[in-house]
Amino acid sequence: MKRRDVLGLALAGGIGSSLSGPERSNPMSIRPINPSGNAFADACEVSSFTRLLFVSGQVPAHPDGSVPPDYPSQYRLAWANVERQLNAAGMTYDNLVKVTIFLSDRALIAQSAGLRQEILRAHDPAVTIVLTGIYDEAWLLEIEAVAAA
Repeated sequence: MKRRDVLGLALAGGIGSSLSGPERSNPMSIRPINPSGNAFADACEVSSFTRLLFVSGQVPAHPDGSVPPDYPSQYRLAWANVERQLNAAGMTYDNLVKVTIFLSDRALIAQSAGLRQEILRAHDPAVTIVLTGIYDEAWLLEIEAVAAA
């Protein structure tokens, strides 16, 4: 199969999306590799999936543009916005395989782990935290994600 054929298949609905019934005998599985016990894994293996969802950076803002003043509230809101995108695609946090969290300040790292574990519970996607300037100074973080189903 030529590279452009693979791209065409991906654009038409995803590689593997046409598999059903006997051709797709194994249900999708997500296996954390070296989970930390702190709501992330060093790596995350996904097999037998048919759909990938790429979630753009979700910020800690309500639909009206208001932003909570404190970090825990912003953190929970940004995750709720990620969850809204997942739900729109028929997925949940359990479908997450890779998360990138952009933080505005190194001092927020310690709070992040406990909050992430509260939100994701026992699910351990691969996680990267990046310290950076954030687009809006009121935002203390932004979260982007990849999910599979």
